[in-house]
Order: sequence, then C-alpha cells, then structure tokens
Amino acid sequence: MHPNIHLLDHSLIARSVTVLRDRDTSVVEFRAHARIIARGLAFQATQWLPLIPVQVQTPLATTTGAQLRNPVIAAPILRAGLGMLDGFLDVLPDAITGFIGMKRDEETLEPYEYYRNVSDLANAHLFLLDPMLATGGSVRAAMRALPLERAASYSLLSIIAAPEGIAATLAEFPNLQIHVAVVDQRLNEIGYIVPGLGDAGDRLCHTL
Repeated sequence: MHPNIHLLDHSLIARSVTVLRDRDTSVVEFRAHARIIARGLAFQATQWLPLIPVQVQTPLATTTGAQLRNPVIAAPILRAGLGMLDGFLDVLPDAITGFIGMKRDEETLEPYEYYRNVSDLANAHLFLLDPMLATGGSVRAAMRALPLERAASYSLLSIIAAPEGIAATLAEFPNLQIHVAVVDQRLNEIGYIVPGLGDAGDRLCHTL
C-alpha cells in the first residue's frame, strides 16, 4: 500500500460500507451510513492537524487548551460529495465550506467543471470530499485549477477507491493524502468500481 493511502480500519465502518454496497438499501439508510463513514474519515484525516495552546476559564480554574493553528476547508466535489459534507461538519462544525462541480462525460469518461467556489487556500488544510475514487479524473481535474502550493496540506476523503484511480491521482499529485474506507478490485469497461456500490450520486440523491 502506498504511504499516502490511509485505510479507515474500523468494525462499524466495515458494516456501513456493507450497507452502502447492498442494492436494496434505501436512500435514507444510504445517506445515514455515508454520513457515518464521512465522520470516521474526518476524524482520521484531521488527527494530526497542528495546534496552538490557548487559555480557557473553566467553572473552577484557568487551564491550557488547544485550538487548530490553521483554517480547515471542506470542499465536496458535486454532486456525490455532498453526501459526505454533513459527516465532515459533524466533526469540524466551524470548517470553511467550498464547492466544486464536476460532471463526467459517460462516453469519453472525461470530467468537466461546471461550478467552483473555494475560499483562499493560503495556509489552510484542504479536504476534498468525493465518495468514489474511480478513474480519478474528477479529483485530478478539480485539483489542477486550485493553487495547491498555497495550502498547508491537501487531502482527499473517499469511501471506496479503485487501484487505477489511486495510481493516476498520486502520479499527478504525489503530495496528496488519501483517506479511504476500502480499496476495491478494479474498474470495469465503463469506468465504474467493481464490486463498488453503483453510482453514489444517484443513490444519495434518489435519482436512480
């Protein structure tokens, strides 16, 4: 496993991934378990963010606590990434939120951008949210237009990834940290992850 790949190894996450894979899972259950996984990924991905000491007054005394040193930006890649945003914000409710709209051409499998609104990355920790890292095309296209050199760090949080997407993404962005619940077997001939869970956007938005 590449050192930039961080698997979320947890019994409850494995259970939630199984629920997402099941074709009979309702949209309500699908959204709930995607949120659970996003929470777990957010806890893992932010575990070692730098802190600064602060003084706080408890009801009994003054003590030293900690605050994050740098701002955090959570940017879901639309539309499927929206299914992970609430889970991330459960962990960091004061995170800055950005949005990147990408759509894949089903014939060429190439993505194109239709919307972008991301705050200044200067000294910020950027977390891209996209439940499926398949070919990696959408993530790479989204990252190409971002001034990543200004960020303190940048990471991708995904639920399921394919080896092909991991390889292509890290080949272009070797400093990217990828936090993922499971790495699946392969891509099929139309660029979907196998065994995967189908189209995450359709299942989250009830547009099957």
